[in-house]
Amino acid sequence: MRTALLTPTFSRFSGIDRLVEQKAEELAAKGEKVTIYALEADMKPKNAELKVLGMPKGAFTQRLYRLFFFLDTAKVNKCVKQMKEYDTIISFFYPLNIIASKAKQRYGKKYIYYNAGIAFPKLFSPTERIYLKLFRILTNRTIRNADQIYSISDFLRKELKKETGLDSKVEYVKIDHERFNGILNRKKIIETRKKHGITGKAILYVGRISPHKGIHLLLKAFNTITKELPDTKLIIVGKHTFGRYSQELKRLSGPNVIYAGYVPDEELPYYYGACDLYATCSLWEGFDIPAVEAQACGKKAIAFDTGSHREVIKNGVLIEPGNTEKFAEEAIKMLKTK
Repeated sequence: MRTALLTPTFSRFSGIDRLVEQKAEELAAKGEKVTIYALEADMKPKNAELKVLGMPKGAFTQRLYRLFFFLDTAKVNKCVKQMKEYDTIISFFYPLNIIASKAKQRYGKKYIYYNAGIAFPKLFSPTERIYLKLFRILTNRTIRNADQIYSISDFLRKELKKETGLDSKVEYVKIDHERFNGILNRKKIIETRKKHGITGKAILYVGRISPHKGIHLLLKAFNTITKELPDTKLIIVGKHTFGRYSQELKRLSGPNVIYAGYVPDEELPYYYGACDLYATCSLWEGFDIPAVEAQACGKKAIAFDTGSHREVIKNGVLIEPGNTEKFAEEAIKMLKTK
């Protein structure tokens, strides 16, 4: 059996691409020959071939290219023809759904779509809202002929059915329990705390630095927390993807806020181990891998009761979305009883 996995960016920064990597390893372990197709990539798969299709340089140009990828008919047709070689095509995100959908139409190939969701447009700036609304429309059009759809949470299953009428099976993202567990290397944890000058309590957030992740709300709650627990540090791990938003966050941040940037996967477990509480004020989550990893490392989590959080927060507290005072109050209680 030969399977093609389609993803726009096979990147270490993308939660979706962690799912792609996981699926590639799972299929390869079953003896299937797997090829990952991506417009760009910054990592290499372990047990699969990688084909990079290419796209223009520059963040703004790339976003436009991805939205209107169907206009690049030469590349689309070339890729669709390559799909003849495969028994199954699995697409993880628009615009590569276009290739899977056309391969289904032309050659009758089995087309599976993994629904990782698209954040609510209302959480972004007016320009970004237009982009996301168009992105959502085009996504929904290109999954209508899929043979099977998997959603990574029941929240996303319900959202997709409400928007399109299409039902899907829920398949949660798996985490690596060999790496994320309650018996982490104590020396590495101590080194991580020393690296960031942590002597008291520490709160951790891991994920994209994006408006829908509600980091501005987390900072607001944190300011309240430090009035009660002044030695507490907030560590923010993640890639900055919205320049103006990141600048605003830094203006809101005091000396106890640490922006750790991108942390390599091999070091990430020790960040979970170094914290006393995992916290996120995200206003939309399709799954929330970091919250699950943190809990697997024995940490309690606090989050807004939104998206998939009811499904994934098993050891922690859920707060009414946007209520930063209640969020801070509960976080203080959790830190004091730690």
